[in-house]
Amino acid sequence: MTLEENKLGVMPIGKLLFQVSFPIVISMLIQSLYNLVDSYYIGKINEAAFSAISIAFPIQNIMIGIGVGTGVGMNALISRHLGEKNFEESNRTAENGLFLAIIYSIIFFILSRILPSAYLNSQTTDKMIVDYGVHYLQIVMGFSFGVFLQIYMERILQSTGRTVLTMITQLIGAILNIILDPIFIFGKYGLPAMGVRGAAIATVTGQIVGACCGFILQHTLNKEITIKSPRADGYIIKDIFKVGFPSTIAFTIQSFTIYVLNAMLAKISTSAVAALGAYFKVQSLVFLPIFGLNNGIVPIIAYNYGAEQKDRIIEVMKLAFKVVILMTIIIAGGIFIFPEKVLSIFSATDEMLKIGVPMLKICATSYIFAGISIVGISIFQAFGNGMLPLLDSILRQIIVLLPVAYIALKYFSVNEIWYGYLIAEISSVIFVAYFMNTFVRRKLERIK
Repeated sequence: MTLEENKLGVMPIGKLLFQVSFPIVISMLIQSLYNLVDSYYIGKINEAAFSAISIAFPIQNIMIGIGVGTGVGMNALISRHLGEKNFEESNRTAENGLFLAIIYSIIFFILSRILPSAYLNSQTTDKMIVDYGVHYLQIVMGFSFGVFLQIYMERILQSTGRTVLTMITQLIGAILNIILDPIFIFGKYGLPAMGVRGAAIATVTGQIVGACCGFILQHTLNKEITIKSPRADGYIIKDIFKVGFPSTIAFTIQSFTIYVLNAMLAKISTSAVAALGAYFKVQSLVFLPIFGLNNGIVPIIAYNYGAEQKDRIIEVMKLAFKVVILMTIIIAGGIFIFPEKVLSIFSATDEMLKIGVPMLKICATSYIFAGISIVGISIFQAFGNGMLPLLDSILRQIIVLLPVAYIALKYFSVNEIWYGYLIAEISSVIFVAYFMNTFVRRKLERIK
């Protein structure tokens, strides 16, 4: 296949979506698995350790959001330039993405020395939880270059449709994490038991190795993108941020929401905080495969938008919605029927089960609506609009979820908090439907 004949513009849509998205779905399922394994082993330490990781999650989420947001902007630009056959600009965009990943790593290394203690103390007065959380965050923030470079390499490979290579990098990192978790946490093969610190070391090790594999595969097998060195071109960084920065802000809003909910629930019990942490671990199991599918449709839509192939864009959008609805119905159904089994992964106490079972049943219902919204948001990003995803996040997290949570705790009970997620996702579907019929329709009408 020559540079002029990328499969994103010629392969039948059904086969293309499967070939591009399926490896990402599999790799993200593995990512979900290692997150659950991580939580399983940390839960074996004690509930305080699990609560500490739950409280630390917003900071990790912001890091991931920065990497993913930048990756979304970079991915959409590269794929569009490839569709336009502008290979020089594709390379420049990739090199600017590398520059940003390095800058992010430096910033979070500095923050790892000053932020964790103040952050944890703002969430809880439990010294054990604070100590666990500080130990964990100092490592995952200090070695953040692993996660930033891993996400960067994944997006580079995805932008040219080489998602099998992305799957390889994620599988290697995830499997290594799964292997190292019990060794570092509990001390095996002559190593000391490092507890929460061990979980953090296993995590960053997997990320760093995954990033290294990504660089090797990019250099040897992806000939459409050539990365010589990091570079900073103002106009390219501006275009990356134009699409990707709103996505980063959306992640930040989610982290702020979790921060506020953790603060609310900490006044009730440690088990309530742990239950919320379990919810987000389960959510990752549901959403990461959906994000995998969406990571496949973004370069397909962006490429064909650059190539002005309207019929292919419409076909991939319709197929993506159908697949995600089916996927979420199956996964959510299993969680709704077996909530106790799911929570047992986290060594749930009786108090945590009391809070967590109704939580999972309510939230499982919301997953179907969330899947629809996630597809719509990815379509907006593929067309180069990052503001609509940000507005959607503000609607769900700030306008709907937090007020419902506050009212539930003030006038009802902790179990009513979770209805906020259901109401928020339904609101998001309405938002997405409106802009699919306005913004996306106008974009398609401009294609001859």
